[in-house]
Amino acid sequence: MVKFSREYEASIIPEWKAAFVDYKCLKKLIKRIKVARRDAGPPPPLLAGGTTTAGYGFSVLDPVRALTARFARSTAASPEGEEESLESDSGELVRATDKHEQEFLEQADEELEKVNKFYASQEGELLARGDALIEQLRILADVKRILADHVAASRRGGPAGRRALGRAASMPPPSHSPSVNGSSGRHLLSGLASPQSMSDGSVELQQARVAEGAAVAEEVMAALERNGVSFVGGGLAKAKKDGSGKQLMGRGALLQLPATVRIDIPPTSPGRAALKVWEELVNVLRKDGADPAAAFVHRKKVQHAEKNIRDAFLALYRGLELLKKFSSLNVKAFTKILKKFVKVSEQQRATDLFSEKVKRSPFSSSDKVLQLADEVECIFLRHFAGNDRKVAMKYLKPQQPRNTHMITFLVGLFTGTFVSLFIIYSVLAHVAGIFSSTGSPAYMDIVYHVFSMFALISLHVFLYGCNLFMWKSTRINHNFIFDFASNTALTHRDAFLMSASIMCTVVLSLVINLFLRNAGATYTDALPGALLLLSTGVLFCPFNIFYRSTRYCFMRVMRNIIFSPFYKVLMADFFMADQLTSQIPLLRHMEFAACYFMAGTFRNQAYETCTSSPQYTHLAYVISFLPYYWRAMQCLRRYLEEGHDINQLANAGKYVSAMVAAAVRFKYAATPTPLWMWMVVISSSGATIYQLYWDFVMDWGFLNPKSKNLWLRDQLILKNKSIYYVSMMLNLALRLAWAQSVMKLKLGRVESRLLDFSLASLEIIRRGHWNFYRLENEHLNNAGKFRAVKTVPLPFRELETD
Repeated sequence: MVKFSREYEASIIPEWKAAFVDYKCLKKLIKRIKVARRDAGPPPPLLAGGTTTAGYGFSVLDPVRALTARFARSTAASPEGEEESLESDSGELVRATDKHEQEFLEQADEELEKVNKFYASQEGELLARGDALIEQLRILADVKRILADHVAASRRGGPAGRRALGRAASMPPPSHSPSVNGSSGRHLLSGLASPQSMSDGSVELQQARVAEGAAVAEEVMAALERNGVSFVGGGLAKAKKDGSGKQLMGRGALLQLPATVRIDIPPTSPGRAALKVWEELVNVLRKDGADPAAAFVHRKKVQHAEKNIRDAFLALYRGLELLKKFSSLNVKAFTKILKKFVKVSEQQRATDLFSEKVKRSPFSSSDKVLQLADEVECIFLRHFAGNDRKVAMKYLKPQQPRNTHMITFLVGLFTGTFVSLFIIYSVLAHVAGIFSSTGSPAYMDIVYHVFSMFALISLHVFLYGCNLFMWKSTRINHNFIFDFASNTALTHRDAFLMSASIMCTVVLSLVINLFLRNAGATYTDALPGALLLLSTGVLFCPFNIFYRSTRYCFMRVMRNIIFSPFYKVLMADFFMADQLTSQIPLLRHMEFAACYFMAGTFRNQAYETCTSSPQYTHLAYVISFLPYYWRAMQCLRRYLEEGHDINQLANAGKYVSAMVAAAVRFKYAATPTPLWMWMVVISSSGATIYQLYWDFVMDWGFLNPKSKNLWLRDQLILKNKSIYYVSMMLNLALRLAWAQSVMKLKLGRVESRLLDFSLASLEIIRRGHWNFYRLENEHLNNAGKFRAVKTVPLPFRELETD
């Protein structure tokens, strides 16, 4: 049977660990009580007068004296004592006779106060968030109802339709807002115009559309004013003022200063950024006195607003579920620890009083969270799931994938197959003299590039699987940090299966290629090209096979990286961009494969076309700079979004220095003169010092001179501190791999290829090693701020205007 302490530690919410009951500390205090009672021994029996029999030895009358003394104490209890015990029920605990028991009760009371304080703060935040979301949903329902009525009236046409529209605008909103999947919602989304349609057609048609948009805007404003918001150009009412004469934004009061409400969609993509620019242009026109479409609301913005509100409800429900789990775990922890206390100390009265205090505590007795969770379920079921409870629960309570031994079996099968095929390939290549000095250099180059490309990918995926295993073992919530869905996120077994299957397929293709070459078959070099086409087809396969959600997430992240800085930078984006900075040799291999297999070089051009031509050299420069450029652009984007954080500029400078060092090394490779050698040493040393400082201080949080752990940080997840020091030294050594470029080593073709592959593999190992500490530091930062649920920005907000 698993001990409760282990079950408790495995069940607590990692980001809220500091707010949970310190069960281990309370267990240690109980152990002190037990040791103290054991050392003290059994107390001597008491006489009726309160004296002991220690001075008289043992007697056959001792049991009679003890019974008499107990009866005397029970009859001596006065009514005043009963009043004191009743008073203790109101919150004061019975004072323990032993100092260790008193220490336990005081510590338990402090833990109870800590839990109550945290629960009250989280409950208040969630309740306020729930009220704001319900208000947002009400505003969205009003906007959709009025716009749908406007579309219907426009289709009917004529004065009658306009009069009906006026009557609809003057009516109060219905008690139940329409469902998203309802007919009115579909008419709304199909009838709204887009910003591009404003610029199409003749001048009269544009004026008509402007007038129509203004009419819709007035009706939307009228609907939103019922929610306590006034608009530019509208009637101004008296606002509340505080003692200093400043206007206050009350829920039912109108703003005296000009204000507006708009659907605020964060510009996370180029399309949303264009919509934001359009809105700003409309606002500028409004400030100048023009009224093209004062509060023009188009189809895309309504869709984005609805999606944001849905995601916000999901995040709210997730927070409510975590808070319910927090409450139940702490109640169970207090129950278990009090049972141990009464068993050891025999303080039944104090234990009962403390148990009553726990039951009356807000985190145990409050039902506001349960009521709000039920309300969120009903709202989501009605508005976002079309009254289909199965669909609603799919989003609110996603099912976790069941662990199966099939994946473990496949990992072992593919790994064993890979080892066997690799041994077969090595023997056949040695017998054929492929890798000897008299072997075919063209075959060596082709095999090296193709095999190295897939080998580096497989190694990186394997190390990512190791990271996933360590993050899970150390309770680092990587799915929350990366914003991955827990029901579709990769596990370490999945990563190991992907790595083993990739290498098994690659080595199998190499064995077949070698057999065909020995048999004298034509176009044997096309087999590696077919392998590339197969891998590309699997990556873009639209069917729900081969981890489709993971493949699509990877392509989405790569799109965000390639088009930096036009997309909002998330944790997964810049984390993946950091991985690419360690995969520059892989990009070079992909460049060669694209040139050799896709440009038809293997059929009608010389091999040197893809290795020594000027176009190839220039492209090699670009590919070597691209990962650092993308990462620098992401830092600039975050600098603008995060309030001009100077650390983001400093981080961008780190990647610029890496670009300069790479350019100098390329120049030295082309013209190996002493001047450029010293330039390589200076630039690469400066970039290395810059990178090491950022790794240790900013990414890992180390080198803190005031830390209680020497030159580390205060909080560490791994118990063995020496691991951190070894990791720092290993990162330092692997950062100096560039020194090989200035060493004039005389190596053959095979040895040179092997050295390059080894250095590329060491850099990937360094990156996989860096990943764990980077996410550990991020997790501790989230735990320090108790961030366990993401905050979704709300679409409707009030804006002050000049």
